[in-house]
Amino acid sequence: MIVVTLTKVPKSLKGDLTKWYQEIQTGVYVGNVSARVRDALWDRIMENIGRGEATMVYNAQNELGYQFRTTRQDRQVVDFDGIPLMMHLKEATGGVKHGFSDAAKFHRAKVMMRNAGGKSHPSTKKLTAVSLDIETTGLDAVKDAILSIGAVKRGPDGQMVQSYQLIKGAQEIPAGITALTGITSEQLNEKGVSLTDGLRTLQAFVGDMPVVGYNLRFDEGFLRAAFKQVGQPSLSNRFIDLMPLVKKSNKFLDNYRLETVLADYGIENTSPHHALSDAQATFSLASKLKEKQLF
Repeated sequence: MIVVTLTKVPKSLKGDLTKWYQEIQTGVYVGNVSARVRDALWDRIMENIGRGEATMVYNAQNELGYQFRTTRQDRQVVDFDGIPLMMHLKEATGGVKHGFSDAAKFHRAKVMMRNAGGKSHPSTKKLTAVSLDIETTGLDAVKDAILSIGAVKRGPDGQMVQSYQLIKGAQEIPAGITALTGITSEQLNEKGVSLTDGLRTLQAFVGDMPVVGYNLRFDEGFLRAAFKQVGQPSLSNRFIDLMPLVKKSNKFLDNYRLETVLADYGIENTSPHHALSDAQATFSLASKLKEKQLF
């Protein structure tokens, strides 16, 4: 049994969910689908949720018999000795954008005119999020493995902080992947850490901050499978995929590959297909999108 609650989401998303779940009350959906379909539907919710909120509860093999996910900014899913708990946060993470009424827009326009003399505009606020990118042996989150994890954020002093890990694994790295990423089996054996240690380090680095990425559904799917593989609870942070935002604001690009988008925004990526370099470039992209108030 799966229960999904939605608030303030686009009508199109609600209509989409009724193909799989039954709406038993406004914003409350109940259904019984496979874990694979469930995860795919959660990805669809995350992609189309807009500024709304979603919570999913589903059967799981733990002491309570269920697990949950949520996008709520005032809650965080935590694991307490194998028991999932919903922790109330004193301060909501991620921030909520207000002022979408006509009156608010008119007021904002007046403020912009007053600030035209050189005062700072609210859109210049610095991005508070972790940019994430991973490299893998292939495209299948179930069969393939994570090779490296790169993450970037801004520290309390305003300086950029980074995390980069090579992940040891039992799989042979395909020659095409080595040519693309530069990662070899020898590098993993010499410098790599275990998947368990790598995920723990990532969790500590991310904390409760929102996570941004480009085509983030891909990374999120691999991370979810990896956390499941090592028996750890997955990240419950808010995930913000920049690809849909770029597609919405830049409708006439030739394509939406990361390198094309970065070039359009004037961002240099010194080492494409290197997890840390991609994460750094994606952080710059996220900062520019935030300046445009796209999230």
